[in-house]
Amino acid sequence: MNHFKNIKKLKGDASIRIFFRKKIKNFSSIMVFSRKEKKSNLLNYDSINKILIRNNILAPKLISENYSNNYIEIQDFGNETILSLLKKNKVNKTQIFKKIIKLLIKIQNIRQTKVKNFKKNTYKIPLYTPNILFGEAKLFSDWYIKKKLPISKQITFKKKFLKILKILINNLISKKRIFVHRDFHVSNLMMVKKQIGIIDSQDALIGNKAYDLASLIDDVRFRTSVNLKVKTLKYYFKFQKNINKKILLMILKLFLF
Repeated sequence: MNHFKNIKKLKGDASIRIFFRKKIKNFSSIMVFSRKEKKSNLLNYDSINKILIRNNILAPKLISENYSNNYIEIQDFGNETILSLLKKNKVNKTQIFKKIIKLLIKIQNIRQTKVKNFKKNTYKIPLYTPNILFGEAKLFSDWYIKKKLPISKQITFKKKFLKILKILINNLISKKRIFVHRDFHVSNLMMVKKQIGIIDSQDALIGNKAYDLASLIDDVRFRTSVNLKVKTLKYYFKFQKNINKKILLMILKLFLF
């Protein structure tokens, strides 16, 4: 990437991607570089963004691609995340979360699951299978428990935990599956000319609608009061016609209280 001028490396996220901002006069763009897992981080990322854009959701447009050299160039949404906005004084947090809920509902109403990627191949959003969810949830026992329990107790705990986990996952499977962003939190929501844009969508799956809602309401990056959490949840319910609210409340109580 040395042939590009006016490029500044940006602070990265928890992924293996590297980000650069390219500025030429009044135009700026973002270069996403990923040598490892580049299919997910580059090709699939743009595919998901295309689906979002086609459904009138603000996501970064592809400007150019150089897949053979491990990078793509996408639209620059700037630096103001919803997180940075929420940290400012005198902002109406309730109104901000209502706007986010409206965005989430638009995302959950997406019915398109296929798109042609920039390699002219069809990309289909995968299903959020029980195996995928189990693999993610078991990370608790793989990483956290190692530091909190003595070795003599870890094996017994893991067996009991994984048994309970399988039962819970089997009860969480919903017949109606929707677009799940899987990283829906205030750091991945951007303010772009008074609109909310969304980034980091490469891991999207088709699954349970409670996932992104819980990620938003119980976001560890920005602690909110129980009162705001309840207001946000009730506002979400206003737009739901055929949802079993009792079951969803049972799921989300783990996060709210």
